[in-house]
Amino acid sequence: MFRNTHQSGFLSILYSIGSRPLAIWGQKVRNGHVKRVSDNEVKSLVLEIGGTNVATTYIFCPVDEKGSLGIRLPFLVMIIKNMKKYFTFEITILDDKDMRRRFRVSNYQSTTRVRPFQCSMPIGLNSGWNQIQFNLADFTRRAYGSNFLEAVRIQIHANCRIRRIYFSDRLYSEDELPAEFKLYMPLSKNEDQPKSPKKISTLRKKKTATKSEDN
Repeated sequence: MFRNTHQSGFLSILYSIGSRPLAIWGQKVRNGHVKRVSDNEVKSLVLEIGGTNVATTYIFCPVDEKGSLGIRLPFLVMIIKNMKKYFTFEITILDDKDMRRRFRVSNYQSTTRVRPFQCSMPIGLNSGWNQIQFNLADFTRRAYGSNFLEAVRIQIHANCRIRRIYFSDRLYSEDELPAEFKLYMPLSKNEDQPKSPKKISTLRKKKTATKSEDN
């Protein structure tokens, strides 16, 4: 999709505000929903993915299963709201061994498991809005001993709310981010500066795992 596009700085693939936030995305919904809602915490429209089973309700990009994002920027950044339910996302990459590898990240498993073509990892989310920063180059090197070439496919499963998903060439400080890439929570009475979502730049273990996906 983006292989022939000049890639530097930021490349956004989902923004909840606009006429067609899922223009390049497909969706699968069973016993769940994908819809835009107004989030009271940020006073803005966001995309909500909800379902009774994380495996059967999700959005994916590109729509064509044989297609590829072709994104070479090594950092995946997602502004996600923790709904205090099971949540998972997947990112498939191509490495310099010409192999497609998949990272599956969830908040309901306790350990990291690496197989030849899939790495399952736990994540701990803070309450409310989080900025998830996923270093694709670093995790590809650590999990498979190979070098990241490009992102191929991404799936975001229930349950979460999404403000924006983008790739970047490096991690940017809050001051360096363009205004449209920031998410500010409204001021409280005792604050003189708007709050930003909590950053999750590393995946950490949770104490227990009580849920597994069907597939």
